[in-house]
Amino acid sequence: MILDGKTLKQKILDENKKIINDNNYKIKLAIILVGNNEASKIYIRNKELACNYVGIEVDKYLLDEETKEEYLIELINKLNSDNKITGIILQSPVPSQIDFNKCSGLINAKKDVDGFTKENIYNLYLGVDTILPCTVKGIIKLLEEYKIKISGENVVIVGRGNIVGHPLSLAMLNKDATVTIAHSKTNNLKDITKKADILISATGIPHLIKEDMIKENATIIDVGVAKIDGKIVGDVDFLNVSKKAKYITPNPGGVGPMTVAMIIDNLIFMYERGIKNG
Repeated sequence: MILDGKTLKQKILDENKKIINDNNYKIKLAIILVGNNEASKIYIRNKELACNYVGIEVDKYLLDEETKEEYLIELINKLNSDNKITGIILQSPVPSQIDFNKCSGLINAKKDVDGFTKENIYNLYLGVDTILPCTVKGIIKLLEEYKIKISGENVVIVGRGNIVGHPLSLAMLNKDATVTIAHSKTNNLKDITKKADILISATGIPHLIKEDMIKENATIIDVGVAKIDGKIVGDVDFLNVSKKAKYITPNPGGVGPMTVAMIIDNLIFMYERGIKNG
């Protein structure tokens, strides 16, 4: 069965649009882009379209390639102190003169839509109420929508990056899964992936996951993004793996749309938490 992130994204957006309209929420997102990365411009446009659809205001800050880190820090501090701004996103990548981890880490944790600040990651580590990274949250929502059991299952994550692999491992542990993390230096990768009830690959290596690397009726989540002859492909050899898997995400059309939907989800969570805490 195909795990249709595109359809679920629309369902979530419709539900969140109703919540925002019914409660007259005044949510505003600030998006910062430094430089002229074309892929980043597309990602920002997708985020903006989703916000426009549900009734969230977007302020975009498009900074040129030569922007100094000091200026970016000054802007982030200004947005942190602006009570009208609900959430802030610093789009990656950034030019070489800017330290992304340093600058994104300066975003107020209560406005950290991406869930990347130390405070939010620490809360994830502790398993307490936190803002989950959008891709991580999107994967879990997708599994829950299709009633795919997580608790007690063997979850193998291929990829140890800070955006997906690391935080996803913590989130899955918090859902009572048994988690294994594999990566580029893992020996005998196939021996590990074949034990997975749920296999999640986030390496960006095209068609890394082959049919003989999964067990019968496994759930396959493809997070990787790469290009072959100008066409977007994922980590998974979809055509062949789909014949053996019980559930599988398409790529594109699986995890990507869910990541965008979770931006809206996180903004509502942050806004409501702000109301609750005064």
